[in-house]
Amino acid sequence: MKQLIASIFHEHRGCYGYRRIHCELQKRGLKFSGKTVRKLMQQLGLKSPVRLKKYRSYRGNMGLAAENILQRQFKAEAPCEKWVTDITEFRAGGQKLYLSPILDLFNGEIVAWETACRPTEELVKRMLNKGLESLAEGEKPLLHSDQGWHYRIKSYQSALADRGLVQSMSRKGNCLDNAVMENFFGHLKEEMYYRRDYRNVEELENAVNEYITYWNQKRIKLSLGGLSPVEYRTEYQKAG
Repeated sequence: MKQLIASIFHEHRGCYGYRRIHCELQKRGLKFSGKTVRKLMQQLGLKSPVRLKKYRSYRGNMGLAAENILQRQFKAEAPCEKWVTDITEFRAGGQKLYLSPILDLFNGEIVAWETACRPTEELVKRMLNKGLESLAEGEKPLLHSDQGWHYRIKSYQSALADRGLVQSMSRKGNCLDNAVMENFFGHLKEEMYYRRDYRNVEELENAVNEYITYWNQKRIKLSLGGLSPVEYRTEYQKAG
């Protein structure tokens, strides 16, 4: 039993705590309590890491702020119904790297993302274009963000309006209004960034891309019944 727990822990790069390992064991037909799994992990010295904080992009009242239409209603009934976005910052080799993703609230899947060494308008534009290109005809998700300057400029807001997407923004200084995006950044950093030293931003960028692919396709979510985001979306589409 300990050997299997250790194998699952290392297969997922030390990212899984006892709840996810317990879920994996159940999927394999092994009936052990969560308390037993936690105790065995403690005996093995297996522990997932702790999260830290994020980059802030607010630059005052430039551009137009949208209303908080999302209102912390983080549940979506179907894919491409509600999206959230933000930017986070990393450091490696004396340089910075910025990640700009879009997350689908239906299943937590990262539907589009871009990285760059500067948090520019172009970074967000490329990410948004990828997200828009992924939409099927008639899909017009709500897109929620904080009040960062990237989301208040005319080019961004016009791109949303041209495709019929509704823009929503958190209240100023209220990170809980975009809690799901914050939560993703926390997992990302604790599971692949704080656990090792990166020699340069190229190495870090590759690791970020690999992690997001892992997050989408393989990393299970307890809220999705032990399925990964892609598995959950696939099951939904089959049922439809």
